[in-house]
Amino acid sequence: MLITGATLADGRVRDVRIGDDGRIDAVAEGLGADGGERVLEARGRHLLPGAVDVHVHFREPGGGHKETWTSGSESAAAGGVTTVVDQPNTSPPTVDGAAFDEKAALAADSLVDYGINGGVTLDWDPEELFDRRLFALGEVFLADSTGDMGIDADLFADALDEASARDVPVTVHAEDATLFDDGALNGDLGGVGTAATANAWSAYRTADAEVAAVERALATAAERDAQLHVAHTSTPEAVDAVTEAREGGSGADEDGGDADTALVTCEVTPHHLYLSRERARSLGTFGRMNPPLRSEERREALFARLAAGDVDVVATDHAPHTVEEKRRGLVDAPSGVPGVETLYPLLLESARTGELSLERVRNVVAANPAEIFGLDRKGRVAAGRDADLVLVDIADPREIEAAALHSAPAWTPFEGLRGVFPEVTLVRGEVVYERDPATGAASFGEPVGRNVRES
Repeated sequence: MLITGATLADGRVRDVRIGDDGRIDAVAEGLGADGGERVLEARGRHLLPGAVDVHVHFREPGGGHKETWTSGSESAAAGGVTTVVDQPNTSPPTVDGAAFDEKAALAADSLVDYGINGGVTLDWDPEELFDRRLFALGEVFLADSTGDMGIDADLFADALDEASARDVPVTVHAEDATLFDDGALNGDLGGVGTAATANAWSAYRTADAEVAAVERALATAAERDAQLHVAHTSTPEAVDAVTEAREGGSGADEDGGDADTALVTCEVTPHHLYLSRERARSLGTFGRMNPPLRSEERREALFARLAAGDVDVVATDHAPHTVEEKRRGLVDAPSGVPGVETLYPLLLESARTGELSLERVRNVVAANPAEIFGLDRKGRVAAGRDADLVLVDIADPREIEAAALHSAPAWTPFEGLRGVFPEVTLVRGEVVYERDPATGAASFGEPVGRNVRES
């Protein structure tokens, strides 16, 4: 394929040639079409690297009624996400070789490339996990969430030792359950869709619980010289703790990214960037997630840190549940919201309105996660990289509607917000999503990550 006249994130207008091996052969001006090439005219539109979403829960095995690798990856492709990383809290949890192999067999149905993380519980088997093509260790839960995989400080330290010895990054879900406020769940919460419900979950899983756990996790990782990635930071204070813990680095690299070279990094989610208790009062139990939505003041401060460059990655924590499950009431409803398809669109809308630069968006969804997790062929529009590409018209925002999305759950917490959606998404040079007409592409994704023993 030859893509002509595309505007890159830095404003340059270039042609992009894709070779038979699915990699970018050239990024230059004035490239002529060879015989047999499909030519995609992109003048007036932006060509961006496919997003690397390092935090999804595609629910298989054990939860296929919520999402499957097929439906989840179709949703990812339609949103411009070309690589996903699945977390271990499935059923069975991905804590040993047999569970990893079972998930890997299901993931072969993916339309996009994928990584599989290994989990940590009292029953985990590090030797078997590290013998597989493990993307990273984690999400390591320091407090229970979906799947009840919370562990204590000693086991967390042991897991960091195991990972550090093999040069494997660790992703941590940092909340301190001893600082949860059980009293916040007492009394009349007012049903599933009220402001009282939204406020109660945030008051229960307190901001202090996150900040304290992040600080302890950073200290434990520093003692072991371990690479630690803090998942879904919901407070500006937690981002600040990561920023303060970083080891040197100017924050920019020679290829145009802004991922720090330090051993500690953090991510935020779109729901913590665009929703708050005040903004999402009507969500009720549909807005229950861990960590929870925070105040509008904290949301604004978190977004400001994203714009300023203090946030390394934006990842979705895509965690779908059915409508029926989310209607069970605050105490019984499961935590989590879908979001893989709306990651790029929401951030691109912020670029369109001037809240973020387009280069910043590219970095936090593609260049930085690829660099942090060692995906040398992902994350950039450059010769030699995989042709994981997304073509968008920045001037064409659309209202987000659940009915138009591809994830299995028929709802989204971002209903009514605006986003800039892809026209075409490619994975290694193959079209996996085309807004008009739909391609109906078959499974195409390949695993990413390292075989630890070979590395």
